[in-house]
Amino acid sequence: QVQLVESGGGLVQAGGSLRLSCAASKSIFTTNHMGWYRQAPGKQRELVATITSGGRTNYADSVKGRVTISRDNAKNTVYLHVNSLKPEDTAVYYCNLESCSGTNYWGKGTLVTVSS
Repeated sequence: QVQLVESGGGLVQAGGSLRLSCAASKSIFTTNHMGWYRQAPGKQRELVATITSGGRTNYADSVKGRVTISRDNAKNTVYLHVNSLKPEDTAVYYCNLESCSGTNYWGKGTLVTVSS
């Protein structure tokens, strides 16, 4: 069983930046993907970014150029740097881990609120 704990959310002014962290409870070295998703009020959860065990990244078009996902396997941690924050980035951000067997694990989320 893998537990994921997100941190780093909060209230930020538009134009600011944040770094979200997701700490996994066990080694993530063998996972296929880790990623960040977000869910805004009244909307479905959507992909923000993913990163494979080999470091290949994928970003949603809505955040390309403003977001960087990275991972530190030694610390079992995945990061999401978000720059030039916009009010429409307001959402609960969830960490996701997909194991080699295809099992998906989710964190409880961290709230990001961007004020205009």
